[in-house]
Amino acid sequence: MSRRTAPAIPELVARARAGEAGAVARLITLVEDASPALREVMAELSAHPGTAHFLGITGSPGVGKSTSTNALVTALRRAGKRVGVLAIDPSSPFSGGALLGDRVRMSEHALDPGVYIRSMGARGHLGGLSWSTPQAARVLDAAGCDVVAVETVGVGQSEVEVAGLADTTIVMLAPGMGDGIQAAKAGILEVGDIYVVNKADRDGAEGVRRELRNVLAMTERPAGSWRPPIVMTVASKGEGAEELVAEIERHGEWLRESGELARRRTARARREIEAIALAALRERWGDVGGRGELDQLAEQVVSGDVDPYAAADDLLLSLGPSRGATG
Repeated sequence: MSRRTAPAIPELVARARAGEAGAVARLITLVEDASPALREVMAELSAHPGTAHFLGITGSPGVGKSTSTNALVTALRRAGKRVGVLAIDPSSPFSGGALLGDRVRMSEHALDPGVYIRSMGARGHLGGLSWSTPQAARVLDAAGCDVVAVETVGVGQSEVEVAGLADTTIVMLAPGMGDGIQAAKAGILEVGDIYVVNKADRDGAEGVRRELRNVLAMTERPAGSWRPPIVMTVASKGEGAEELVAEIERHGEWLRESGELARRRTARARREIEAIALAALRERWGDVGGRGELDQLAEQVVSGDVDPYAAADDLLLSLGPSRGATG
């Protein structure tokens, strides 16, 4: 059998923009693998920005995020939206791949051409997101998705990172898990745009709503700022999903009218640029597989030959003239 030639990046992007699932999958794989072609991929994608509304779905393990995402996708499809889902799963310690890659709870959408679901391994990243998530979301945006939902691992207090990626952050809680108190500890109440109390048919659901309402009422917010609503759902039965979609749309309108959408997306792009630049610097300094300049400076700090600030200045000067780490 003759080997098929891999398509050129412009062709692959064109096919993805036309909605070809295989092309979308190939592009996201290039992102996850940090392919040498990634720079060309991003250059092609930047010429075709989409209009997707980015959702972040977060919450402690066991609150029903996957079931809720499934119900939300169903409601969005009823509204005629094309949906992309990035489900960030715990990673296999052997392959680095997603352990829950089959996404069993979302299997009913597997044959729907208007839904694209991709599992991505967190690969040890503690913020609840894979490092490649922003670029993968960019692929789905360019591929014509109206909504891109990112469902996080569920690692607790560090999960607030999802707010940096999303236009709308949905924080999920459930009765019987002490979620109200845990959310306050984690600082999640500061980043949520919409709060969902799932499993609302269970005892204690109203108590969670009351606790949330009281804490949110005590949170100081500038005049004219968004007031996060609380939506009660029973995701396993699809109850409350339509109301959640309505609140997402209402928040989207507020983002556009207030100018907050532009501010959030600029901040997101800034973080993405910083992450790419820092990764490039670490690769240059670290010399993976050998003793890079950073390792040598670290040994000098340990031995007391140089202090950390001076070492940082030396590291920056290795790139050329600069103001130094403290300048």
